[in-house]
Amino acid sequence: MNRRATRTAAAVASVLLVTGLAACNRGSATTATAGGSAAAKPPIGVDLPRSDSDFWNSYAQYVQKDATTDGINELPVSNSQNDITKLVANVQVFENTGAKAIVMAPQDTGAVATTLDTLASKNIPVVSVDTRPDKGKVYMVVRADNRAYGTQACKFLGDQLKGKGKVAEFEGDLTSINGRDRSEAFGACMKQNYPGIQVFALPTDWKGDVASSKLQTTLAQNPDLNGIYMQAGGVFLQPTLALLQQKGLLKPAGTPGHITIISNDGIPQEFDAIRKGQIDATISQPADLYAKYALFYAEAAVAGKTFQPGPTDHNSTIIQIPNGLEDQLPAPLVTKTNVDDKSLWGNSVSK
Repeated sequence: MNRRATRTAAAVASVLLVTGLAACNRGSATTATAGGSAAAKPPIGVDLPRSDSDFWNSYAQYVQKDATTDGINELPVSNSQNDITKLVANVQVFENTGAKAIVMAPQDTGAVATTLDTLASKNIPVVSVDTRPDKGKVYMVVRADNRAYGTQACKFLGDQLKGKGKVAEFEGDLTSINGRDRSEAFGACMKQNYPGIQVFALPTDWKGDVASSKLQTTLAQNPDLNGIYMQAGGVFLQPTLALLQQKGLLKPAGTPGHITIISNDGIPQEFDAIRKGQIDATISQPADLYAKYALFYAEAAVAGKTFQPGPTDHNSTIIQIPNGLEDQLPAPLVTKTNVDDKSLWGNSVSK
């Protein structure tokens, strides 16, 4: 994985991405204003949420690639490093340097509300990627259905374990709508459909070392644990596999003692783990489409376009949310049967 695709906020003097509005129309859009000539492209600020996750590093690569395809040779961005204070500071730089729209992925979806209100008061539209802010106006949220992640993971594990056993769930940060959606949906599904499975919900704040430590304690108390749900393979996969290997519990799928594991993200490392039988499945978050449509909607916002709820022309659905709109992109389940599908973004990026 090429981690040079991201840059820390301190290293960035200019945080503007100059992009042009794509010619094609995606979704049910109407043009609010014609808006003059096509000479100067509007500056758009882009903040990456973190660089300690293979998923987000892949997203950064796609942002770079899409901007280059749109005629951009250099892509300076800021990186808030999972810190709301840094995100606020980066946004201030965007404002001061004339950004006409901002793309962000706030990890604390509650604390960002004030920043969103400030941007709205200055008529600077915001596209939120992967996470849906709890409050504060957004032009568009580019995201997949995270409740579906939790439900799919539950059904996969429940069926694989035939409704019996013990499962450890690595919950994401519950201050994030993603962590809450996945956790609530997974728990509700297990309770309703697989009452014979005991779930150990382990809050992790999206931190791999926290997940590993809590898994070690859970295994010590429950040596018969036979399932794991990782809400983010980008941060949980390697520490989990390392711990299971250390304890002699990393046994191939289909052999006695194998712990059934499903993850979320769809990174190349998860696909390799599926091929090796180390984990059984993942849900592919569309890092490529997150980048593509985040930039598309940011450009559309500057051009004065509006969208309506309903199906789009890119196999997704726009829904109404209390503080704006959300384009829910497809996120397929990946198992051994389709892990080599070339259409999956995890099969087209460097490891």
